[in-house]
Amino acid sequence: MQRRPLLKLAALWPLGAAAAGKSSPLPLVYPRHQAIDDPQQGYVTALLQQALARSGRAYALRRSALRMVQTRAMQEIATASGSVDVVWTMTSRARETQLLPVRIPIDRGLIGWRVALIHARQPQLLRDVRSIAALARLSAGQMRDWPDSTILQANGLRLDTSSTYEGLFQQLAAGRIDYFPRSVIEAQSELASHAQLPLALDTHLVIRYPAALYFFVGKHRPELARHIEIGLEKMLADGSFAQLFQRHFGRFADGLKLSRRHVLELANPDLPEETPLARKALWYRPKNY
Repeated sequence: MQRRPLLKLAALWPLGAAAAGKSSPLPLVYPRHQAIDDPQQGYVTALLQQALARSGRAYALRRSALRMVQTRAMQEIATASGSVDVVWTMTSRARETQLLPVRIPIDRGLIGWRVALIHARQPQLLRDVRSIAALARLSAGQMRDWPDSTILQANGLRLDTSSTYEGLFQQLAAGRIDYFPRSVIEAQSELASHAQLPLALDTHLVIRYPAALYFFVGKHRPELARHIEIGLEKMLADGSFAQLFQRHFGRFADGLKLSRRHVLELANPDLPEETPLARKALWYRPKNY
């Protein structure tokens, strides 16, 4: 009388073992950007999706239900206190202390190539700027918690900060700041998405400093960081990384004619020593630069 349940369990065991052997996709949540139109998101999520597909582990990528500022997303990841698992952001010493970086610059360093959004009534504002001292006479706008703020201030530039991303565009339109430095992968898209404001893109100057945009995860998730790194390295090796980058940002970088602009070089004292600057293939260089 006792054998039937045992026989049933024995019959079910192979099915259970097989199900356990095949792992289901692990949910992976990234933060919804505070901006309604994030010019980087399509590229970055495609890059992350393709890297994860090459990682050897199945992940189900999705965005968070709520929009959130970077600071909140990073805090949730660092403390494992929320729904977010991965974020992409510019690296800094503080961020690499707080989070675990995947040290492959997903922007190829373009986050450190900056052109300026200016007021439409002042198209020649930066035409004659040839030194940091000349640029320091003008007021730049930046987010309070961005590493760029530390970099600009360390180089002696004047800065007005904001706690909201959209507020910076409003400040520029109202004349409360003179220019808003944006990376070459952001500037044109942001100008287009704020077409209702009297803004323009400067054509004379490019501000450059060494910087990198990384994927970051919590320090308690080294396996996730390793999976992302494996996938990105495979994409670098098979050329799909470069193809995806060129498809999304090649026309932006080429269209800005960086080699024709005056280049103002800034130091980045906040760049960690572990940044892989020696791997030349990871970094973008404009044509004829």
